[in-house]
Amino acid sequence: MSESIDPVSADVETLGEPKVDSPLPFQHFVPHQKKVTMEIPQELHQKEGEEPEFYTFEESGPKESIYFDPSKTKCAIVTCGGLCPGINDVIRAIVMEAYYQYGVSSILGIRFGLQGFIPKYKHEVWELTPASVSNIHEFGGTVLGSSRGHQSSEEIVEALERLNVNVLFLVGGDGSMKAAAAVAQEVRRRNMKISVMGIPKTIDNDIPFISRSFGFDTAVSKAIEAIRCAHTEATGAYHGIGMVKLMGRESGFIAAEASLSLKEVNFVLIPEEPFELEGDYGFLNRLRERLVSRGHAVIVVAEGSGQDLCAKELGTEREQVTDASGNPVLGDICELLQDKIKGYFKSRNMDLTLKFIDPSYIIRSVPANSSDRVYCGFLGQNAVHAAMAGKTNMVVSKLQDRYVDLPLDLVTQRERRKLDITSNYWRAVLESTGQPHSLRNS
Repeated sequence: MSESIDPVSADVETLGEPKVDSPLPFQHFVPHQKKVTMEIPQELHQKEGEEPEFYTFEESGPKESIYFDPSKTKCAIVTCGGLCPGINDVIRAIVMEAYYQYGVSSILGIRFGLQGFIPKYKHEVWELTPASVSNIHEFGGTVLGSSRGHQSSEEIVEALERLNVNVLFLVGGDGSMKAAAAVAQEVRRRNMKISVMGIPKTIDNDIPFISRSFGFDTAVSKAIEAIRCAHTEATGAYHGIGMVKLMGRESGFIAAEASLSLKEVNFVLIPEEPFELEGDYGFLNRLRERLVSRGHAVIVVAEGSGQDLCAKELGTEREQVTDASGNPVLGDICELLQDKIKGYFKSRNMDLTLKFIDPSYIIRSVPANSSDRVYCGFLGQNAVHAAMAGKTNMVVSKLQDRYVDLPLDLVTQRERRKLDITSNYWRAVLESTGQPHSLRNS
């Protein structure tokens, strides 16, 4: 690395000096002071208009000395937000590591997300043991249940205090990581010694500084199955069109990756690349050209694409509606596309057969595949190592094949990751599909 480069130091907050000997039977530990310096591309650090930056991160892994006395340590696990393949794998990894390797005294499972901390919801708390989690990785979803929506950080910390919890593992997406940061801030304000560990979960793969979120690989694999079915439907009819709706509120990573993997896709519509419907270079005319030349077409649509078109059709009031997590409620772009496609071809006396497939809830609810299971295991184990060493207000991430500990503010104070439409990756998608480089008239 050039001496002229001054990397950003991404140090993680700690609760105090680690003075307890680790019970782990290892000969090789990761030193507390060990750090790795990496060049982070703009698409990961999400600073608009800037070149890649260098960051110095603390390396994840077991430490020879730890902060918490395992025999007196109580942990809690909570899962928040939408479902995603691999959540149960993360829960299992945390429980197995904390119980068998560290011998912690108790591990609590908080039911139905952050609501489980709030007394008015009256959700019971589970005691998690190796026996109770041994088979949960065989199932999709989360054994603890989940919920969306804001809950008071003050009430959450009060609940942690009542439960005598020393370590909180919070598994969730962008909003959940912001909640974890708020809890860590409240813990600090009260001068309490509670470690707050975030484990990023987003099937859309859109959290900054997270190269690949767990569940993404499984989601792509299941999406491919739906696309293959859409292709079969399209080729089985005269002027057949197969349309598949995939997850991706603000980022089109699943749609792009699945389309790259399965070469039968002809159009990929993503939130990062606006498109027009009408005109010589608009989507509808390009679709007509495809049907005339090849007789069928397969369209993959990320759910967040074309929201400007939906707003025009449904009125600007739609943009003001948000869900319980504060996310804008999306217009149904696929419903709009189906109506426009049918109307466009009918006006030109062209017959077509359009089949629409929405596998979203199937994709997010399946068990993780082998790749994601391995990944979830590493995330859960490294989160336990960091927590027992007294680290807090952080997340575990895999960057450039290295597991590192990141301060929470790196992933919460920046915009969500977006697919770079000027990148070689997006160029490869366009070359694979044969889609024009632009579906706009200007």
